[in-house]
Amino acid sequence: MNLAKIPKLKLGHLNTPIEFLPRLSSFLGATEIWIKRDDCTGLSTGGNKTRKLEFLMAEAKNNKADIILTHGATQSNHVRQTAAACAKLGLKCHVLLENRTNKNEINYRFNGNVLLNSLHGATMETRSAGEDMDVELEKIANRLKKEGNRPYVIPGGGSNATGAMGYVNCSREIVSQSFEMSIPFDLIITATGSAGTQAGLIVGLRAQNIKTPLIGISVKALKDEQESKVFKLSKLTAEKLECSQAIRRQDIVANCDYIGPGYGFPDKRAIDAIGLFANLEGILLDPVYTGKAAAGLIDLLKTGAFKEYKRILFIHTGGSVVLSSYLESFNYQS
Repeated sequence: MNLAKIPKLKLGHLNTPIEFLPRLSSFLGATEIWIKRDDCTGLSTGGNKTRKLEFLMAEAKNNKADIILTHGATQSNHVRQTAAACAKLGLKCHVLLENRTNKNEINYRFNGNVLLNSLHGATMETRSAGEDMDVELEKIANRLKKEGNRPYVIPGGGSNATGAMGYVNCSREIVSQSFEMSIPFDLIITATGSAGTQAGLIVGLRAQNIKTPLIGISVKALKDEQESKVFKLSKLTAEKLECSQAIRRQDIVANCDYIGPGYGFPDKRAIDAIGLFANLEGILLDPVYTGKAAAGLIDLLKTGAFKEYKRILFIHTGGSVVLSSYLESFNYQS
């Protein structure tokens, strides 16, 4: 694996810390819970997409792009961090926001990430739920090319083989930190959606011959679909790094029992998990990704599914800025 050959810019505050969560661990039992603070990557409140954008924006720069195009759900963390990266690098940014949840409350449509997109100078269009966002984005790219622009298109979540390099890099960081602290981890847990984070992590771990199991807690797709998506991207990522032999299908594990009512809709388990992390450790999760991943972690610990693991590392992928757009989920009354 030769990650050094892949062009990269510096956008994040790396390395992010790994911290022990003593009060949460004590509350849940004997297993030690540790957290990788990728909510602290620094780019517009941080989050996992910053790592991906270090590679994606380097590729865009090498392609002499003058405008970045991407898409996501209305309250997309990826879109917000892309807009911030463009602001930092002096590039124009145009985004498509899919109303994936069909929510039309003004707080949801204009607060949180949407507000930050605007502050970072991105121009925005909206699309209805279920439209093919890749096709819609390609139409805009073709129009801009005809007008003499040089667009660079980033897929939703920044999840292609280039973007996944951010979490190949993160896996190396985790292995190095684990060695320096003399603290081996028995299991790694992350939210999984567009697949880039889980794919990059598993490629990086296995290419370093690290056998630690990795479980993605799905926030949208069911098991067969999610695992197939992660495996496909893992293979493409490994091929780009010339280490295809490192990836096996059985390494790709997604738990899809904590999706709740659907993407962008937290259930009571996710809301309770957000409350536990906030009250016991002063750490803010989000209701779309990390809240559901934490709900899975907590429930699986309580039911004994993880009893053989002494230390679990939870990847905090950021996103707490959307909490302000989910007041109704927390029974807020004006």
